[in-house]
Amino acid sequence: MYNFLLSFHSIVRWLVVIAALAAFGKAFAGWLGKGSWTRLDDRLGLFFTITMDIQALIGILLYIFSPLVRTALAHFSLALSDPTQLFFSLFHEILMLVAVALAHIGRSRARKAEGDSLKFRTAAVFYGLSILVVLVAIPWPFTFGRPWIRL
Repeated sequence: MYNFLLSFHSIVRWLVVIAALAAFGKAFAGWLGKGSWTRLDDRLGLFFTITMDIQALIGILLYIFSPLVRTALAHFSLALSDPTQLFFSLFHEILMLVAVALAHIGRSRARKAEGDSLKFRTAAVFYGLSILVVLVAIPWPFTFGRPWIRL
């Protein structure tokens, strides 16, 4: 089950990246182009937050079943000295939950904002911050030797 979840988490990551770029790109273009907020803008934000939620749920299940995390929590003082264990048992989870929160805050505030320009600006800022946190928290192949897609 753990290997299936890990592969699924790896695949869904790309859906999150696509949804994030679409929501951010549309919000940023609308902000700069002084466009009108449409149902599509709201739906892109919804799709972004839904994919983030699904990814977070899979990540929480991985955290529960992860042998690496179990070892790190059992020997936390040793895990502090191992960058891989520290990243996967602490930093990755915290940063990704922050990214999910930023996406949700951005969508909620954008929907409640008065005026199209403020909606676009709010969405662009919060979605952009969420993307930055995600990019920092992804275990890239060049940082932890993780593959682009795990099957």
